[in-house]
Amino acid sequence: MIASALMGGTCLSSAADMDKVVFMTSWYAQAEHGGYYQAKATGLYEAAGLDVTVRMGGPQINGMQLLLAGETDYYNGFDFQVLSSVEQGLPVKAIAAMFQHDVNGMLTHADVTGLDGLTDKTLMIATTARASWWPWLKDTYGLSESQVKPYTFNIQPFMVDPQAAQQAFPTSEPFSLTQQGIAHNFYLFADYGYPPYGMTLVTRTDVLDNKADVTERFVRASIEGWKSYLADPTPGNKLIQEANPNMTDEQLAFALKRLKELQLVTGGDAATQGIGTMTEERWKASYDYMVSAELLQAGTDWKNAFTTEFVSGLNIIAD
Repeated sequence: MIASALMGGTCLSSAADMDKVVFMTSWYAQAEHGGYYQAKATGLYEAAGLDVTVRMGGPQINGMQLLLAGETDYYNGFDFQVLSSVEQGLPVKAIAAMFQHDVNGMLTHADVTGLDGLTDKTLMIATTARASWWPWLKDTYGLSESQVKPYTFNIQPFMVDPQAAQQAFPTSEPFSLTQQGIAHNFYLFADYGYPPYGMTLVTRTDVLDNKADVTERFVRASIEGWKSYLADPTPGNKLIQEANPNMTDEQLAFALKRLKELQLVTGGDAATQGIGTMTEERWKASYDYMVSAELLQAGTDWKNAFTTEFVSGLNIIAD
């Protein structure tokens, strides 16, 4: 394949000859986007004949909207977004799942030994959780709306209330508590059966129709970037910190450690089928959950939300 030849060392002669690609991350630059920054920093994109611009997301940026408007070619999204978009007839499709598990979880004080210990706790959750994991958590563990208080993306209320628990990512809030020496537990929802993928690589259908070769090379180089980042993140971290100077060496190291411990990139089907892999069974599980939680209409063409064309058979497995 063309991609294989390029990755094997055949480079285009100049930047002017390369295919330009704009990729947008889902948030400020951080270790969760490390593979893409690594591919940029180590020349993997260049070797694939791609001139890639990595644009950083943030709280005021609607990445899916920018993708649909043609401002970006690929977006680091989520499968729930994609399924909801397909329901609305929007022309988007997931082409890889860089995280085999969703990264949402619950942060608790040290006395809570599992998600079944939340029944008498105050739960601080954001509004967006109601359209994703809250229905699953509430129904699975018999929780109630009366327990919920708004999450303000500030860890202080949790710290001062021994009866509180709050939503969190494994690489973020636990880092802050660890730095302060505060005992805590973190429970990843995926470990308890929450079905969706984590970060999925998403594009538009016109990109797939018109730039299939570019997409093939971008996916392969990005996956190679993730393999490289897990082995030695130094080049990628340098670019991450240039884009987001607030990201410290300590936080990047903590985040990478957690990514590895939880096998977010390398676990599940990726352990045998390679980084980025997706399966029909996993997408069906996400569809079934969303329908049961009344987050998606039954009959939505969930198979139209993804294609395994660009990850099938790559088998790029981390060392």
